[in-house]
Amino acid sequence: MKNLMQKIILISILHFCSCLNAQGKIIPSNNPDQQLQKLGITLPEPSSPVANYVKYVQSGNLLYLSGTGPLKSDGTLIKGKLGADLTIEQGYEAARITAINLIATLKSATGGDLNKVTRIVKVLGMVNATPDFNDAPKVINGFSDLVVEIFGERGRHARSAIGVASLPSGIAVEIELIVEVE
Repeated sequence: MKNLMQKIILISILHFCSCLNAQGKIIPSNNPDQQLQKLGITLPEPSSPVANYVKYVQSGNLLYLSGTGPLKSDGTLIKGKLGADLTIEQGYEAARITAINLIATLKSATGGDLNKVTRIVKVLGMVNATPDFNDAPKVINGFSDLVVEIFGERGRHARSAIGVASLPSGIAVEIELIVEVE
């Protein structure tokens, strides 16, 4: 019985050590790149800023990602106003596409290694909406659901989802992020 317990302890220690990176930090059980591949998502090249700003700024272990919109792979933007031109489902898809674009920027900011993301900290989701549209959170769920699916628990975040009178170029949603990295 003693030998069996020693073997179990040794296997447990070896398993734990195999979950550590070179810095001794625990490697997340889900790999974002593998999750993207599993979902059939190919990240686009991050777009360039359209004015005098940068796509992200790092301060300490925090990355601040600029507001990004739903740029589709064909180069077109999802435009329209929720409550008038677009359904909640179409808004949800716009938020999902925006998540893919932000993850592409995040991958660039982390030198190509999404495993450096330790936490999606805060999300601000803005929805181009009519004054009586009150389902902005349902739209921004398109972002949140995908980020959690890709990053697991590290993707769970604090969030604000608000309706606004207009967004640049008439886009349906704009989302900005604060992300903690190692």
